[in-house]
Order: sequence, then structure tokens, then C-alpha cells
Amino acid sequence: MTAGNVNGILNVMKPPGMTSFDVVASLRRILKTKKIGHTGTLDPGAVGVLPVCVGSATKAIEFMTEKDKLYRAELKLGITTDTQDITGQVTDTRKVNVTREQVLDAIMSFVGTYSQVPPMYSAVKINGQKLYELARSGKTIEREPRVVNIYYINVIDISEEDGSVLFDVACSKGTYIRTLCADIGEKLGCGGCMSFLIRLKSGPFDLESSLTLDEIEELYSADRLKEKMFHVDRVFADLDEVVLKEAEIRKIINGAAVRMFKGMKPGVQLRIYDQDHRFVALGITEKYEDSILLRSRKLFLA
Repeated sequence: MTAGNVNGILNVMKPPGMTSFDVVASLRRILKTKKIGHTGTLDPGAVGVLPVCVGSATKAIEFMTEKDKLYRAELKLGITTDTQDITGQVTDTRKVNVTREQVLDAIMSFVGTYSQVPPMYSAVKINGQKLYELARSGKTIEREPRVVNIYYINVIDISEEDGSVLFDVACSKGTYIRTLCADIGEKLGCGGCMSFLIRLKSGPFDLESSLTLDEIEELYSADRLKEKMFHVDRVFADLDEVVLKEAEIRKIINGAAVRMFKGMKPGVQLRIYDQDHRFVALGITEKYEDSILLRSRKLFLA
């Protein structure tokens, strides 16, 4: 691979102590290209899966941020902090006097739809200002709750000795795990904060296929990085594919629609390939009179 000729998705293992933007900056230096973007912020203290789109694959960033996530977190009961994690200033300490059953019941009560108030120490913008910038200046403002989905929580261990709880949680985009930890603590009446977080999965990308920054640099220097990069269509791996003829592909590329089978429903997203099995576009079906048409939602091969 040559400088500026890197296209695809890197599944990066974000190390602790770096922001997601730090990771992107490091990759710009390693790959000698500016066209890079991450697909979902991880807190500096957190580690784990951080998919990064490079080159033409940056077109997929908007779709990657929509993907569900899987985390492993540790909740420390009895301590609350201003950042809702163990790195913040302690604002309160309380005695932990709860049973194992009470802990389990409190945690499981958050499974399903959940209205979560974004933490002050977050990148959420209100009136053009990031909340963490206001928090650092000593300000606290009202935040509207946001509906998130907790698909499941699997409690791995509850330590009655130090009041810690280790669990896996699958959730929708925009879910703050440290806020979930703080809310569980409040429900139990003893408070709590997040003491550890690792992202195990982001959309179709998991921990097993992730690469450290050092590994990426070594692979790039050896001209072997392409072997470990994912093609952009991996983002849409959960969608069905359709292979179109050359004339139909031309229509798709030029913004026109092609007629589909009558049995299809409108509003269905599909991966569109040409007959050489090159990924052309993310398509979506629509109803027109008595027909179902397919047109491009986003082109990836122009």
C-alpha cells in the first residue's frame, strides 16, 4: 500500500488513555493520509473495538454510528463521581447494604427501552457547546433524556467483598454505560460508578479481529495491511444482496431506479453488486404505483 492509497475499514483495538480522536491522529501519521474517521467515540479510559474508516470507506461512517454495541463493564457500588466513572472526582460515598438478589433485580430492570440523561462529561452538544466543555468550566445544565435500548444484560460476577459487579450489556447507539452504572447505583440507593469498560463489539466488528496501533504500523510497513482491512460492504453484512446487470448498474450510478420483483416490500435495504461482484451501493426499495423500485441510498462505486 502506498500513501494516500489506503481504502477500507480498520478494526482498531483502542488502548486506554487515548481518545478516539487520538487514535485517528495516529493512523493519519501511520498511513500518511488525512481521509480517516472513527465510527463511535470511546471514553479515554475505555478500551476495545473502534472501527475506523479510511479513504473511500469514510462514506460508510454515517451508517456505522447507527450500529448496536456490546460492552463488558464493571460497576463499583457505594461511590459516585462527577464523571460517573472511577476517573472523576468523588462526590459521595455511601454504605453498600444490598443483597445479591437486589443487585440482579435492579440491573435487569434496565433491560428494554430506557430514558437516559446524557452525562455532563460527554461530547453531546447543546446550543453548539459540548457538555464536557461546560462541565470543565464548572457549569451544569439541564439535559433532555434520550431513549436508548438495552437489549440484554448478562451479569458475570457480583463481589460482595468490594461491592463490584461485572456484566456484559448489548445496547443501541448513544447509550452511555457509565450513566447506566450510575443509574443502577441510584436505584439501589447506594450510588455507583463505572470502574472498567471494554467494547467487545461494534456492529459486525468484534474484539477477536481487532488490531493494535503497533500491529497496524508493522503491517503497513511490510505492505501487508490490506490483508487485515475490511471492505466497506462489511458494514452492511446483515443485509441481503442483489446482483444487477450492467444496464441496471448504470441506472443506479446515475441516480435512476430499477424495477424489482413484485414480491418485495418497500423500505428494504439491500447491498447492490455488479456481475463482477463489486460492491456498488447501499440500495433501498420503494413503491411506485403497482411496482417496487430499487434505487441507491448511498453509492460506493461511482
